[in-house]
Amino acid sequence: MISVEKIAELTGHGNPIFALALSQKPGILFTGGNDKGLVEWSLKNNAFIKVMFPVAASVYAIHCPIGYPLLFAGLRSGQVLVFDFIQQRIIKSLNHHQKPVFDIKSAGNKKELLIASEDGTVSIWSLDTLELVHSIKVSTDTVRCISISPNQKHVAFGCRDNQVRIYDLEDYTVLKALSGHTMAVFAVQYSPLGDYLVSGSRDAQVKIWDGITYELINNIPAHLFAVNHIAFHPTLPYFATASMDKSIKIWGADDFKLYKVISREKGFDSHRLSINKIAWDGDHLISVSDDKNIMVWNVQLD
Repeated sequence: MISVEKIAELTGHGNPIFALALSQKPGILFTGGNDKGLVEWSLKNNAFIKVMFPVAASVYAIHCPIGYPLLFAGLRSGQVLVFDFIQQRIIKSLNHHQKPVFDIKSAGNKKELLIASEDGTVSIWSLDTLELVHSIKVSTDTVRCISISPNQKHVAFGCRDNQVRIYDLEDYTVLKALSGHTMAVFAVQYSPLGDYLVSGSRDAQVKIWDGITYELINNIPAHLFAVNHIAFHPTLPYFATASMDKSIKIWGADDFKLYKVISREKGFDSHRLSINKIAWDGDHLISVSDDKNIMVWNVQLD
């Protein structure tokens, strides 16, 4: 039995919210979207703190790498702004991509930052020097999302050409292309143990791929419209999917069964438009939407 209760709704964004990230500092959330700034919120008292810095274009990705006092914001312009928490200012703009940046992740072991863009490439940066190390051409079309395996040996890229491409994280050689989705792949996420990879697509399907062979294990007709994001619970065997169909669904991470639907149709005071990103903060699930609102859900899982 799973019980879900909305415990907060954070308002203040004037336009759709496309990105969120938990800070390295507990109890702090960052959000960004089609507004003029990147916003900091307190999750301890569910309140607005401040606008961190202004932006000249929509924010599509936010990343806070563990072990570094930095925040990276990927913009529709292709720019990536680097904010230093200690200096409390933007210390650099990574101006490599000319087209929108959709995802940013870091490989802690290698001290590298990976940036995915609409230009079909992923640029690799040193987290220590913030210099470009190299760039890899992943697709002829947009690279939409990134997931790094827990053992940091593989990295998965979800692409607009319907494929998930697996690369060796050590030398960035391509290992496999996973075909099966019939539309753009918007979300990829390795399971916490790395035994499988989950992908979600504009085709509304969620696919489960073996983490070693990358064979297709399972296909779930998960939503009515695009699957925008996938997030695993930090300690319990569940994952959540967020969709353009305005719902969040919670699935068993070991049996892939549907356990809960958070939507207005199911009686929840939930989002009225596309849910774009989600994140777990312990047992709290945070969601952001085209409806300009941030919602915090208390999810009690057995």
